[in-house]
Amino acid sequence: MPSPTEITVSQLARLVGTPEAPAIVDVRSSEHFDADPRFIPCALRRDAAQVDAWAQEYRGQKVVVTCQHGGKLSQGVAAWLRNEGIESESLEGGHDAWATERGLLVDSRKLLPRDARQRTAWVTRSRPKVDRIACPWLIRRFVDRDAVLLFVNPTEVAGVAERFHAAPYDVEGVFWSHRAERCSFDTFIAELGLVSPALDRLALIVRGADTARQDLAPEAAGLLAASFGYSRMYKDDLEQLEHAMELYDALYRWARDAVEETHNWPATKAKPAKAPEPSRA
Repeated sequence: MPSPTEITVSQLARLVGTPEAPAIVDVRSSEHFDADPRFIPCALRRDAAQVDAWAQEYRGQKVVVTCQHGGKLSQGVAAWLRNEGIESESLEGGHDAWATERGLLVDSRKLLPRDARQRTAWVTRSRPKVDRIACPWLIRRFVDRDAVLLFVNPTEVAGVAERFHAAPYDVEGVFWSHRAERCSFDTFIAELGLVSPALDRLALIVRGADTARQDLAPEAAGLLAASFGYSRMYKDDLEQLEHAMELYDALYRWARDAVEETHNWPATKAKPAKAPEPSRA
């Protein structure tokens, strides 16, 4: 049973990929990280020995700290953060337990180096519809919740990517893009190692909406209609993304937790009205 200052793998797994996910700090040693350069979704590597220098960056946030085994490094850093007034827990069993229970892990070797503020940067074409909203949602929820997301004119994607050290996506001829019948969202999931039943189900919907194959999933037509609606409602691409994030949050939670649930009307068959009692007058 975990202590009051620990969180279990199953408890954290329920939060990962949702807006309620805590900030996750990975304080594994370089030796351990080099042996397995994957991280829990949206985790950020930090030097445990420098916790006094970066602790204040997490003020006002909930934090989960993980190391290789859930021992002295993560428990010490979590205790230090609590001393600074920051709500913090360590992950019971650490990275080992997470990997053993097959929690989602992101392959860091596929990502460009982070900037001075420890953010990844991504660039794509402006005026997004489906893939260029789905991919940023996946990045923000599973890779880097503070990612820099740039929307530019199609002709400028390559130049901006080079000048600002950003990864281009959903354009022809780049790594993070369509492959055969699969869309860019599929590529992100496969390359980052984020394969899960829920994300696979969501990917089928995105693929159907993005590649004009709405027969792939009954929800694809609805996603396409909503995507066109969002693109008409918001002129600013980042504002559109901000509002559409909730749509993808809802689809993910349905794909993860509610696919077996049905909804009919009426929910229960009404009982026939009882005949009135005869008058005794």
